[in-house]
Amino acid sequence: MKILPFKTSAEISIGVELELQIINPHTFGLMSRAKDLIRIVNESAMKARIKPEITQSMIEINSSIHDTPGSMLDELHQIQSYLLEQAEKLEISFCGGGTHPFHKWSLQKIFPSVRYKKLSRQYRYLSKRSTVFGQHIHVGCKSGDDAIYLTHALARYVPQLICMAASSPFYLGVDTGYYSSRANVFNAFPLSGVIPYLNNYEEFSDYFYKMKKCGIIESMKDFYWDVRPKPEFGTVEIRVCDTPLTIKQAVIIAAYIQSLSLYLLHERPITISRDLYYVYAYNKFQASRYGVDGQFVAYETMQHELIFNDIMNTIKNIERYANQLNNMALISNLVDQVINKKSDSTKLRQILKNVNSFPKVVEEQCLIWRKESEDFLSLQSR
Repeated sequence: MKILPFKTSAEISIGVELELQIINPHTFGLMSRAKDLIRIVNESAMKARIKPEITQSMIEINSSIHDTPGSMLDELHQIQSYLLEQAEKLEISFCGGGTHPFHKWSLQKIFPSVRYKKLSRQYRYLSKRSTVFGQHIHVGCKSGDDAIYLTHALARYVPQLICMAASSPFYLGVDTGYYSSRANVFNAFPLSGVIPYLNNYEEFSDYFYKMKKCGIIESMKDFYWDVRPKPEFGTVEIRVCDTPLTIKQAVIIAAYIQSLSLYLLHERPITISRDLYYVYAYNKFQASRYGVDGQFVAYETMQHELIFNDIMNTIKNIERYANQLNNMALISNLVDQVINKKSDSTKLRQILKNVNSFPKVVEEQCLIWRKESEDFLSLQSR
């Protein structure tokens, strides 16, 4: 049997991709200026760190490979500072958040790369509708079998991750009633959802090559699974998180995932079975809709509990590994957020209550992003 090559990575090394909103600083609507920005970026040392996305009102920043979240935080802040310098020249703004509160997907423009134009021809309105903004986290694995195990095991924790990163309560000019409305957008794509129940890397390789032979896919990029192996990087990629309002929150979530992944790979506490995916869609909906107050069905026992309780129990389980990685200081921020039921979505709803205007909400999102960078530069200069 032909085995798909797997590029071995350092175990639980991490990398992050963040999709950012390009904002008109006068109207605070989305602005299709990615082409202008990429033209500048491609002539700079940041070329490898800043990429276009499928529509022109989005941009993706990506870290290099890191062993620690601390070094990743520094690098992402440097990219953030660079972007803000370019924003001055181009008269644009940037912000985090999983959705833009009032944009119209029909007005979005596809970025004119070969891949994105092909996707647009194939998926039509779904391509423009996917102008939503996510954080993707890569976790390094030593082998393909480790990657398949971790892909399935992390699926059990997807509701937690949705809650921690939720920042998309508003969509198309309304409060959706969800903590993460972004989580619903990609369900429409035919190759979204979850990886099939494949037990090992050999089975995964067989599945991949059969799908390729059928002409359904060309590469791993064509699978839009919530959690997917990335053999060409030697990683597992988690794709369910909204882009947070700050770089720091993105790194806090990465620290949690790194610690959780080390626990999962070393202790193998999750027995992979089909039962995991029987409850998957329900658990994911509960997290997207209700945040940490959502119900979680543990597939091992088929018992209900609050996602809040599941997160708190998991933090106890991974504490030894978090301390080993020096991640506990960052994860303590998550503990505070969960206990006090704080999230970027609750923050955005409070901002709307205060300002009573979606454009002013976006203005605040831009200010949050800019202030974080200013604070970082101030600390650097001391």
